[in-house]
Amino acid sequence: MRKIGINEIDYIALGSTVLGTGGGGDPYIGKLLAKEAIKKYGKVNLMAAEELSDDALVVPVAAFGAPTILVEKLFSGDEFIQAFEMMESYLGRKIDAVMPAEAGGLNGVIPFSVAAQKGIPLVDADGMGRAFPRLEMVTFTLHDIPVSPIAQADEKGNKNIYHTIDNVWGETLVGATTIQMGGSCAIGCYPMNGAQVKKAAIHGIVSYAQVLGEAILDAKKNKQNPVDALMQKAAAIKLFTGKVSSVKTIIDGRWNKGVCEVLGLDEDNGSLLKIDFQNEFLMAFKDDVPIAMTPDLIVLIDAENAQPITAESIQFGTRVIVMGMKSDPQWRTDAGIVLGGPEKFGYQEQYIPIEELNNQK
Repeated sequence: MRKIGINEIDYIALGSTVLGTGGGGDPYIGKLLAKEAIKKYGKVNLMAAEELSDDALVVPVAAFGAPTILVEKLFSGDEFIQAFEMMESYLGRKIDAVMPAEAGGLNGVIPFSVAAQKGIPLVDADGMGRAFPRLEMVTFTLHDIPVSPIAQADEKGNKNIYHTIDNVWGETLVGATTIQMGGSCAIGCYPMNGAQVKKAAIHGIVSYAQVLGEAILDAKKNKQNPVDALMQKAAAIKLFTGKVSSVKTIIDGRWNKGVCEVLGLDEDNGSLLKIDFQNEFLMAFKDDVPIAMTPDLIVLIDAENAQPITAESIQFGTRVIVMGMKSDPQWRTDAGIVLGGPEKFGYQEQYIPIEELNNQK
C-alpha cells in the first residue's frame, strides 16, 4: 500500500488516457475532482489486490456515457458519491475499497475522488487493462461475476438501482436511461469480494498508468524523447507515422462512432491508415490490410510530445504516431476474444495478435 497525492494524479491521468486507447473520457474534469478531494480529505491509499481480505467488499465506480457528452456536460462530482452511497445502502454494508472499472482517462482517476471523500483505499486493478465501449466488456464477465446491482446517478439528482438478468442487459438498460439523463451519468457496478478481485481483475493497472505518465511528462528531465520513452515503457509497436487527413464521427446513442484517416509520412509515405472507433479505437488498417485489432490496444499520440489523443479530440492536420500494445492475457483467451474481439463489433476479421500482424515477437 502506498499514498497517492495530487502530484501522482497528473501522471496517472495521462497514463490512463494512453491505456484508454481513444476512449475512457477526457481526464481533465476527473483530475480536477480527484485533486480537489485529495486536497480537502487527504491522500488516498493505493493498495494491491493481493492486500485485500477475501471477504472485503469492493465496488468499481465509473463515468458512463458518450465521450463527447462527457466533455460538454460536466459532472458535479456529487453523482459519484450518490452512486457509491446507494450501493452501500442497497447491499446493507460498508464498502471497503473502490477501484476503476476501466483504465480510461476520466475513469482512471474518478475513483480517487470517491476514495478520498470516503477515506477508503483504492485497489490497484481494473476490469479491462484498457477501455471498452460496453459495460459487459470486462474481465469480471469472463469469471461469471454479475454486473448487478448497478447504482446510477446523474447531476440532477436522479437515481436508479438495477438488477439485470445478465451483464449484457446491464449495458442495455443503464445505457438507455443514460441517454434520457442527457448522455452521461455516474455508476457503481460489479460489487465483488476480495477473493473475486484477486482472481478476475487486471492487477497493477493504476501503477502501470503512472509509469506511462511519468515516461511522457518526465522525458525532458531524463533527457529523453517523450515518444521514445513512452514506447519503451509501454513495450509498444510503432504502427504508423503520419498526418490526420480526415475524421468522420457520428453520435449513435451513447457512442462516438467513426473513422480516422492518417496520411503516411516518413517511412510510411504513400500509405494510408484507417482507424475505426466506437468510443475506443478498435481496428487499424494500413492500405486496407489490418495491422492491429481489438482487444489489443491502438493508441494515437501527438508526434511531437507523445500526448495521447482521444477519439473525440482528433483534429485535422495533426502529426501523429500510431502505436500498438498487447492486451492483457485474459483478453487473448477464447472467451476473451469472443467478448472483446473484432467479431463482437461486427467485423469479419478474426483476431490475430498484434505482434503476429507486424512480424514481431
